[in-house]
Amino acid sequence: MKAKIGIIVCGLMGERQFVTDAYIKSVKLAGGLPLILPLVKSNETIAEYVKLCDGFLFCGGGDITPLLFGEEPARGIGETDIALDLFQIRLMKAILKTKKPVLAICRGMQVLNVACGGTICQDMELRKEPSINHMQTSISRKDISHKVNAVPDSRLYRIIGEFSYTNSFHHQALGVLGEKLKVTGSTADGVIEAIEMPSHPFVLGVQWHPESMYETASNMRYLFRVFIHFAEK
Repeated sequence: MKAKIGIIVCGLMGERQFVTDAYIKSVKLAGGLPLILPLVKSNETIAEYVKLCDGFLFCGGGDITPLLFGEEPARGIGETDIALDLFQIRLMKAILKTKKPVLAICRGMQVLNVACGGTICQDMELRKEPSINHMQTSISRKDISHKVNAVPDSRLYRIIGEFSYTNSFHHQALGVLGEKLKVTGSTADGVIEAIEMPSHPFVLGVQWHPESMYETASNMRYLFRVFIHFAEK
């Protein structure tokens, strides 16, 4: 039986909730059964989500409301949705109490960090250190943009090797790292590109978009397959 992968809704558009198709395709092609999990406010339904699924994929999306990590909104903050933020953070906290695997992509990695008590740099222009461009302007989202260096002996290292060239579509970055998390990937400018939770069987957050590179990069396909493998256990 295929592992049931809960893909958490990416965002809201009026009365609609949506998930970008690339996430669904990547889970399916990697051998999982994709199930879309819409925003709910009920703790009982969140508990049912956690019980139902074998693994969870948190997707990219908009910015997180700064008040949820103890800050006032700063210059450069993008569109936020506090209802979506609260739902995703509550769901993430509930999942982390289990041993079920989590793959958190872009905003998803930021949700993971905030759920663990960390913070977000609200805009790259606010960093004291000079940054490379992390919001690429290429025609295709499949195109590579910068190099991510992996920390030796990390799960990321075992998946992508010493480094990988990735795409990049973010104007924010992780600030203070959340509890029990470890930085396992970064770019030359010091921006955190991957985090893990060593005490958990599989919790991996990446700042780039591997789902957009699934067809063109074998290590991104392998990332999804490893995630599905842990969901099958």
